[in-house]
Amino acid sequence: MSEPRADRPHVPGYGIPRTTNGMLPWSWCVERLEAAEIYWLATADGKGTPHLNPIWGAWVDCRWYVEGGPTRWQRNLRANPQMAIHVESTDGDVVIVEGRAREQVAPAAELAERILGGYAKYRKIYEADPANWAKGGLWELHPVTAFAWTTFPKDMTRYRFEDD
Repeated sequence: MSEPRADRPHVPGYGIPRTTNGMLPWSWCVERLEAAEIYWLATADGKGTPHLNPIWGAWVDCRWYVEGGPTRWQRNLRANPQMAIHVESTDGDVVIVEGRAREQVAPAAELAERILGGYAKYRKIYEADPANWAKGGLWELHPVTAFAWTTFPKDMTRYRFEDD
């Protein structure tokens, strides 16, 4: 996947600059997405009822992967495949990714190994196992739009992904 196109979002009244000076590079976001230990996952059911929960995950090859059992967020994704994640941060840095979810059933060995590499940050307390993905339960986020900033609104940046 190619790097997303960066621009400024249009949010009237918040003083977001109109120039591209000071925007954050996508690589800054990727560093935080890969290193994050907690992601806030937002889903909604088929009627639009929102659900938000902190969860572990792995950013791999410009996709986010999350696994789990028969939970509310999985039921929501089966009814409505839209999802968003927000990287938990204690320093005020913000990275939000919105997109479409797709359940992965028994991903190819090469992809499974890369996902396991992304989950390596949890090894002291949890070991992901691709055998658990043989019948589903592994979800992949295809990014559509992302937002990031460190000092709102000065460096607020929007990223738009090509559909693949």
